[in-house]
Amino acid sequence: MKSIVNQDQNAYLLALRRLYPTLVVVGLFSVAVNLLMLTGPMFMLQLYDRVLSSGSVATLQGLFVIVVAAYFFLGLYDLLRNRMLSRAAFRLDQLAGTAGFDVWLRSGMTAHGTMPRPLNDLATVRGFLSSPAMTGFFDIPWIPLFLAIIFFIHTWLGLLALGGAVVVTIMALANQFATQRRFAQAMSMDSAESYFTDQVHRNGNALIPLGMADKLSRYWKDMHTAGLATGQTASERTEIYTAFSKAFRLLLQSALLALGGYLALKQEISPGMIVATSIIAGRALAPVDQVIGQWRNVVRAREAHKRLKVSMEGSGGTAQRVELPDPVGQLSVRGLTKFAPGQINRTERPPIVQEIGFDLAPGDALGIIGPSASGKSTLARLLVGAWPADSGEIRLDGATLDQWTSEVLGRFVGYLPQTLELLAGTIRDNIVRFDPNASDDDLIAASRLAGVHEMILKLPDGYNTRLEYGAPILSGGQTQRIGLARALYGMPKLVVLDEPNSNLDADGDEALTQAIAQMRQAGSTVVVMAHRPSAIASVNKLMVLNDGRVADFGDKAEVLRRATRAAPPATAQAV
Repeated sequence: MKSIVNQDQNAYLLALRRLYPTLVVVGLFSVAVNLLMLTGPMFMLQLYDRVLSSGSVATLQGLFVIVVAAYFFLGLYDLLRNRMLSRAAFRLDQLAGTAGFDVWLRSGMTAHGTMPRPLNDLATVRGFLSSPAMTGFFDIPWIPLFLAIIFFIHTWLGLLALGGAVVVTIMALANQFATQRRFAQAMSMDSAESYFTDQVHRNGNALIPLGMADKLSRYWKDMHTAGLATGQTASERTEIYTAFSKAFRLLLQSALLALGGYLALKQEISPGMIVATSIIAGRALAPVDQVIGQWRNVVRAREAHKRLKVSMEGSGGTAQRVELPDPVGQLSVRGLTKFAPGQINRTERPPIVQEIGFDLAPGDALGIIGPSASGKSTLARLLVGAWPADSGEIRLDGATLDQWTSEVLGRFVGYLPQTLELLAGTIRDNIVRFDPNASDDDLIAASRLAGVHEMILKLPDGYNTRLEYGAPILSGGQTQRIGLARALYGMPKLVVLDEPNSNLDADGDEALTQAIAQMRQAGSTVVVMAHRPSAIASVNKLMVLNDGRVADFGDKAEVLRRATRAAPPATAQAV
């Protein structure tokens, strides 16, 4: 079933639409270029039929001046259309690149399997716009003009040239039919390989100690070879069609010369018409050869265009939202249910969390405990809007989260995920969320609140320490505490911390406890997903999750009392 694409909500299609005037002008320049391509054959025709027969040097000089001027404008117009196409490619990136990055960023929140990469696809389309194949497509519509001129010279020559054009066109269509599936399969395999190598790169420190390096290398080699072999098969087929098309075009020109010579001997055409016909026929079929030679790029651009039409749907604009007052932190959750991302058949397994409901007032801190796979991390993602709920709702001060833009909502939300990776940039950038207008006072306040200010000052460049490739590597505990500072930056009204002390030592645990207490005193609502009891030392409410359902909820003391009475001694001691 084909998806319906709303072009008004697709930044890529909107960008293409804005390029239409440029493409129209390129088309007009192509008119001039193709008409001026007749300069050579017309000069040869006049040279053989007028200059040589008359012996007029003045005529030769006059014709040559005209030829020089014509070729000057030919070069100028060809330069202009190529320049306009290259700038159109640049403008496409400027118009749609930011939206493509945003789509890629947001797809990471719900990614499962191999996801389309809009930035790579944009680069493919951008490269195609400025490639020889694009100018070839602009020249193809002028083939009938050149064939008509050959028909005008002589019908037999026109029929021979037309037959050659039909053969070349059939070869182009056959090339597409023979290689389309293989090229598409090769590109899909390339994407899967890229996804696998990214995973291996990110997890190398865990995979190499397990002795997996050689096995992964062999696995990658098999995947890589299979992808190359598939692409090579398609390329070899294209090479056959390209070579045959080129040889046939040269043969056709010779056949036209032979037929022209015969007609000249019969006194039906002049000698100059022989040469002119050969040149015009070569020009007529050149764009087809040009496109066939670039066929792999054509296929890649076409597949990228198809993916962009789907992946960037909804990126062209957002509905205007009412500017709501700043929230105070009143959190209300009703009937919250979430299935695994990408789960199509929802009867094959239960949802990750189901029918979750609770209320928190400003200043409340909720600790959520439960065994592994009970749904704690999923609930954390739902509460901050990283994942959309399949049913139920989350309201902050009475408004659902989608009533704010992510940019506005982010000012009032702090989130520390269970798995944290700091971004390339400075530590300051990471804490202030890459806000170029952030104040140093807010930066240091967040760092002090997370108990990480002194630790940062001990780093080589303090807050300006860079976290790029080759830079000093932070420990897991340091990374987590900087992530906590980022979550607390700006004193957000809703703070969600997922396993915030999994890598912390005793000092880090104490800093976390103090941070939660201070956030509560400031009126923020805090939700903490925890395995270790120290993470919930400062909370006043507790929820127990089991198999994605709320097993208990209430004041911390009451929930712990009920859990202690119901659990066996060993379990009670663990709680």
